[in-house]
Amino acid sequence: MRESVRSTTTGSAGLFLELFHKRKMCARVWAVHTAKSEIVLDAIMKVLLLSKYRHLELTNFPDPTPSRGEVLIRVAACGICGSDVHGYDGSSGRRIPPIVMGHEAAGRIAGVGEGVEGFTKDDRVTLDSTIYCGACSHCCRGEVNLCDHRQVLGVSCSDYRRAGAFAEFVAVPSRIVYRLPDSLSFAEAAMLEAVSVAVHAVSLAQISPGSNALVVGAGMIGLLVLQALRVAGCSRIFVADLDRSRLKLAQDVGATAILSAEADLVAEVMQLTGGTGVDVAVEAVGRSETVKASIESVRKGGTVVLVGNISPEVTLPLQKVVTRQVRLQGSCASAGEYPRAIELLATGAIQVKPLISAIAPLEEGPRWFERLYAREPNLMKVILTPGMVS
Repeated sequence: MRESVRSTTTGSAGLFLELFHKRKMCARVWAVHTAKSEIVLDAIMKVLLLSKYRHLELTNFPDPTPSRGEVLIRVAACGICGSDVHGYDGSSGRRIPPIVMGHEAAGRIAGVGEGVEGFTKDDRVTLDSTIYCGACSHCCRGEVNLCDHRQVLGVSCSDYRRAGAFAEFVAVPSRIVYRLPDSLSFAEAAMLEAVSVAVHAVSLAQISPGSNALVVGAGMIGLLVLQALRVAGCSRIFVADLDRSRLKLAQDVGATAILSAEADLVAEVMQLTGGTGVDVAVEAVGRSETVKASIESVRKGGTVVLVGNISPEVTLPLQKVVTRQVRLQGSCASAGEYPRAIELLATGAIQVKPLISAIAPLEEGPRWFERLYAREPNLMKVILTPGMVS
């Protein structure tokens, strides 16, 4: 039997709870019984709370309940994203404490709100990290990632605060939820958000069969971009990074050649392409030096897709962009690629198992965040499991 909310919560946890009750978290927390499914009354859930920068604590909050058009998901798995690690120390400015982070999630439907069709209790599902309105001009054009009212699960910034999925339960609009095939484990499904980001980025590159490409940055997104480029028809794909363990992973999942970013990357690319450069470069870091190297590595008339955004501003070799007619294309999140991402994982066209370093219970989250923050070698994706969901 789940506990009733009776105790007094203090400190950062208390502030977070107060924000919940003021509806500043964009999620309702008052338990109800709906017509379609029973939601436990006055129950509490465990959450991993960023109560201050570089401090995570396991605490209790009321279960969220779905309002109209929403579903309640019992979270089975939630990945620690690089953006969560950057939020952990405050460097991104998008995880202002107190906040429950986490947006790479999968689980089972625990309840549905009024007006929801197509989902029933116990359905295996995953969810988009982007909560979009569905009514603005961008949404009407299918550009849901550019929604005028866009919010991201597990983010708190100056504009909004939205509780995330490092918790036993999360309530989200049903329009961002997708049913999972039984062949995908919940841990694999927690990788779908990152896969959809990679698929979206590659779709913007306008790949022609037989193209060659460079991926700068062999982090999670870079390694998934590598695989998405192969699916799109690239014949040769080069991957550059400073980390040897990540380059080894890139080799394992299909890179034609791996390049050390410590050397003269542009010279290496030119040598591999007969002096012409690659057709497409996907920059998955977001620093001035890596953006510059990406631009200088593409052929005349080539394309650079910018995915990484660790720095708010970078410098560009503008004359080279203009005189060589290089196309710069930004890529933000994903925009409807989830069904395709699910298909690619289910068929094995994109492999994520080699990229999962550890699966751990939610209570071990603080330790794993510290290890990721310290950039421990051979650590890629860590999946946290808030509850026992089969």
